[in-house]
Amino acid sequence: MAFQTPQHTLAKYLEWTTSGHIQLPDFQRQFKWEDERIRQLLVTVLRGHPMGAVMLLSTGNDQVRFKPRPIEGVALADGSQAEWLLLDGQQRLTSLTQALTGSGVVKTMDARGKDLERRYYLDIDVALLGDDRMDEAVKPIPADGTVRSNFGRDVEFDVSTEAKELEARHFPLRLLYDPFAASTWLSKLSDGRTMPSFIAKVLQPAGAYAIPAIQLDNSTTKSAVATVFEKVNTGGLPLNVFELLTSLFAGDADYYARHGEDFRLNDDWKRTKAMWQSSPVLSTVESTDFLQAVTMLTTLKRNRESASERPPAVSAKREDVLKLTLGDYLEWRDTLREAFVWASTFLADRFVFVAKEVPYPKQLVPLAAIRVVLGQRADLIGVRGRIVRWYWCGILGELYGGSIESRFARDIEQVPDWVLDSDSNPLPRTIVDATFVESRLLSLRTRNAAAYKGIAALVLAQGARDWMEDKALDKVQYTDLAVDIHHVFPQKWCNDNRIDDQYRESIINKTAIGAKTNRTIGGVAPSQYVGVIERNAQIDPDRLDSLLTSHCIDPVLLRQDAFEAFFDARRDSLCTLIEQAMGKAVQRDLTAGAPTEDSSFFEPDSLREDQSDGEA
Repeated sequence: MAFQTPQHTLAKYLEWTTSGHIQLPDFQRQFKWEDERIRQLLVTVLRGHPMGAVMLLSTGNDQVRFKPRPIEGVALADGSQAEWLLLDGQQRLTSLTQALTGSGVVKTMDARGKDLERRYYLDIDVALLGDDRMDEAVKPIPADGTVRSNFGRDVEFDVSTEAKELEARHFPLRLLYDPFAASTWLSKLSDGRTMPSFIAKVLQPAGAYAIPAIQLDNSTTKSAVATVFEKVNTGGLPLNVFELLTSLFAGDADYYARHGEDFRLNDDWKRTKAMWQSSPVLSTVESTDFLQAVTMLTTLKRNRESASERPPAVSAKREDVLKLTLGDYLEWRDTLREAFVWASTFLADRFVFVAKEVPYPKQLVPLAAIRVVLGQRADLIGVRGRIVRWYWCGILGELYGGSIESRFARDIEQVPDWVLDSDSNPLPRTIVDATFVESRLLSLRTRNAAAYKGIAALVLAQGARDWMEDKALDKVQYTDLAVDIHHVFPQKWCNDNRIDDQYRESIINKTAIGAKTNRTIGGVAPSQYVGVIERNAQIDPDRLDSLLTSHCIDPVLLRQDAFEAFFDARRDSLCTLIEQAMGKAVQRDLTAGAPTEDSSFFEPDSLREDQSDGEA
């Protein structure tokens, strides 16, 4: 890899970005900088302070054939050819190109991520006071040139026309690198003494401003480019392994020789996502997840085929993902696509139908890889039952929320062998590691926790039915009934009866019901709302009691508004469900019998929150 380190003026960079001489590799991320960061970049230029180097890769490389795309906001003429690809410095050159050329309108965002369109101006009188006032002089203005207040009704500042720019003595920075247009604009100022001073103190220094470049020639190898991508992007966002592999796969000579075109990992991933559109839970799967699954299968195959006493390790780590070849990827791609679809049906059988209810999206990675290893054997009753146990142990043991690459590797090594022959193979580490403690039920209060979502799904899976329509809350009815997780004893009733947040918001006091049922419940006592349900649904108490029982709710205790006894009984029922799912005992660490009004079960009036009923 040969390279040079010249300096080019900013004017030359702008000429190159607007003409297409410099373009981006097609997989580079979109422009992301916010308004204030762009303003500070302009201040850096106007003060003459140094800026970090940009990195350019010469086109015409036989090994690295990236598809170029223009700098965002630039419209290129037909036939424009890129001579350099911008590897590092995208955000800076995009910001400068948009702000300092053409209309000067920059599509940016505020600190909260709200989309904005801005032009940037220089307060001439402040700028001429010296470099130390330049920060104050650079002004971001809405793209229409007006600063408004009072919800847009009052105009506080207006530079929407050239005449108003001149009157306000605000120089449009879009003219900074257009000497003729800048001089023409300055000549129209009423004060004839300003123009020469502004040219000397602002325009001439800006015209000489230079940015260093690191220019990689067209002998640079694809592995060197990948390393460069991993090490640079100093002012932007670090590239993930998907983007790094895009750079590697694009230069695969064998693929090009066979197909007459380069392999585009971006386009291939879009096709994968299109194949999964009918499986909503797969919207949680990221491109890097798919690559981790490929890596596990690739390294497992190498491990099993090795005759060495120290075979290569099975891995899902970043460094091993980056070692994938295009051949590795293509070997597993199609079967993995199908395996993830299988995983979505597996989740549906566990009563997980939508993306927001997936307990651990990352657990889909080993699940799909396990399906590839097992093939159709994964659907045999005994085999599937053991996979189900592994799945619930991972969720209820809350084992996929931290560093998970090592667990992935153990899963793909251990689970397939165990599910096929549980007598001859030891329990997988995930099952061994999984524990559930009864008191955890008290701290499971929102769907941020995987175990919370898992327990809600377990209740559905054991036969829960809607209280108003007696429908199974399956894949079809889940959507039709607008099912969500709601309180059994309503929030308002709990607040009125001084029930502590810890108990009111616990998963023990939550269940999945339809929207109509939740509206019927409202905020009244259970003893009241059960009667409303019976009248509206036109059912007798016994029928409703059976529906309540399907949610692990004791109907007698509910009808008596006996929160303490209800809480104890349902806690025990949920523990039993969890034990059945995990195939191991729950550690019971809570005493039977709910506390009395004098204990911490109830909270003082001063600590109560006024909360309305709704989803948890």
